[in-house]
Amino acid sequence: MKDEKSIGASILKQRLPVMLTILAVMLPLVFMPGCIRLVPDWVLCCVTIVVLFSMFAVGIAVNKARWLRIERMVTLFFCLTGGIGNVIILINLIRAMLQRPIDITGPQLFASSIGEWTANILVFTLLYWQIDRGGPQARLEHAAIKPDWHFPAQDFSGEVPADWRPTFIDYLFLGFSTATAFSMTEASPITPRAKILMMLESLISLATIVVVGARAINILGS
Repeated sequence: MKDEKSIGASILKQRLPVMLTILAVMLPLVFMPGCIRLVPDWVLCCVTIVVLFSMFAVGIAVNKARWLRIERMVTLFFCLTGGIGNVIILINLIRAMLQRPIDITGPQLFASSIGEWTANILVFTLLYWQIDRGGPQARLEHAAIKPDWHFPAQDFSGEVPADWRPTFIDYLFLGFSTATAFSMTEASPITPRAKILMMLESLISLATIVVVGARAINILGS
């Protein structure tokens, strides 16, 4: 019983930064203008609750293997729909900016670009966290699965343990760096899918910052 509780506590501790990040990123999306949003506020809230519940259930459920599969499916589905939604929102932002500039103000455009940019980071961070080395549970159990990214800590011979594995914060930094620098700044992609995903994240981020963000700053400054 003690082992079961300690395993559950370890799983919840591992997922706490993930859940807090999801809450922090989903909040700005609620304040997007109605002409830009794809779905009502309550849909975003429901999706957030479902994703968070699947992660929380992994830590408290007895049948962890079943809930790990559910969590993986829910997270990947969230990443897929969220990624497609981000692209559509970006297209709507550019269309509103070019065709209906009167319908959206500078502050609305600026806030929308920030929400779009942060949501893009969240989607790809969750995807990196879920697919690399078989997912969070496989990494926790030190499963021998081929990695998608190589982290510098793996080469460090100082205080870092030999069996070091990346945590969510490492993937969050990877997602943030890719969206900010438009290139790898720490972890190196190894597999083709890792390289493709990083290119997609950089492309969406670049379009958001250069096209939408720059236009918003131009409106605010005029």
